[in-house]
Amino acid sequence: MIKTVIVDDEPLAREGLELHVQEVSDIELEAQFGHPTDAVAFLEKNEVDLLFLDVEMPDMSGIDLLKSLQSPPLTVLTTAYTDYALEGFDLGVIDYLVKPIRIERFMAAVNKAREYLRLKELSDQTEQMPDQDHIFLKADRKYVKVFLEDILYIEGMKDYVMVYTEGSRIITAMNMKTINSQLDSSRFVRVSKSYIINVSKIVEVKNNAVMIKDNEIPIGKKYKEHFLDNYIKNRLLQR
Repeated sequence: MIKTVIVDDEPLAREGLELHVQEVSDIELEAQFGHPTDAVAFLEKNEVDLLFLDVEMPDMSGIDLLKSLQSPPLTVLTTAYTDYALEGFDLGVIDYLVKPIRIERFMAAVNKAREYLRLKELSDQTEQMPDQDHIFLKADRKYVKVFLEDILYIEGMKDYVMVYTEGSRIITAMNMKTINSQLDSSRFVRVSKSYIINVSKIVEVKNNAVMIKDNEIPIGKKYKEHFLDNYIKNRLLQR
């Protein structure tokens, strides 16, 4: 059951969301709040899976509420304006719903949250599995077994990733953040917004690129320092 909280200063908006929630069998509405400060007090003491959060509210905006939480739950922003979309996604929200919220759009956001929570649970289970040498990827209506040692690199393409192995390419519906969180960080590292590489397959590191076999993979500025410090310099022989 997905434990859910609604925060919105407009009673009609809260009522509309509650009606939508009642249409979903695996969502349980834990509480709803019209005042952000009351919501903060509740969220700091209670475990919540999914938060539907209005942006423009008196005293504290939804953005400020998110920033105030040490461990915010998975969040869907709800607002009459689109101006906050970019800032919201920078804070890691799962979706952004513009009022009035249609049931089909609400369900799409719930499906995203449900899939994220499912993958997170799978990731938590994976972390407890010792010496994992393979993964399964869902592709073409089947589950494909892939040995980690065979993976060269992974390329992100919006809501899909392409996994390049020694002998094949496998495309699966998943974003880069999700697959990166489930891979062993001692073996795999994200070097740009669009690429994750298998460290053991590195042939050469250039100024702004890494060679994996005959493939030149660009290194993003945001990821370069972490990559060099944690995967190259600590293995560099000194004169």
